[in-house]
Amino acid sequence: MYAVFKTGGKQYRVEKGDQLRVEKLAGNIGDSVSFDQVLFIGGEAFKLGRPLVDGAKVEAKILAQDLGPKLVVFKFRRRKNYRRRQGHRQPFTALEITNVVRVTARIKDHGSQKRCRRNPQRA
Repeated sequence: MYAVFKTGGKQYRVEKGDQLRVEKLAGNIGDSVSFDQVLFIGGEAFKLGRPLVDGAKVEAKILAQDLGPKLVVFKFRRRKNYRRRQGHRQPFTALEITNVVRVTARIKDHGSQKRCRRNPQRA
């Protein structure tokens, strides 16, 4: 079973045992975190959220809090003796997915719809 969840403005497709890097999260190494913004659960029987799957969550363990590779930001204006060099290292959190939880809740039946937008005369 796999899931697609959202964190840090990005979406990730994960299965149990996967390791991935996400945007920096609060927590220490060894702490467990859970993500409840699950967009899709796939496998034998898939479940698509609108926009989120109710009751589903992805559980993970923090493996590392670190900085990514250094990126050089170089600004240059020709013929103006303007050169600026700056570096940047984006912080990240390394995770290991421990579980994908899918709650099998029953669909609420609100009875038969007496009216419909397309056909308001329907009784």
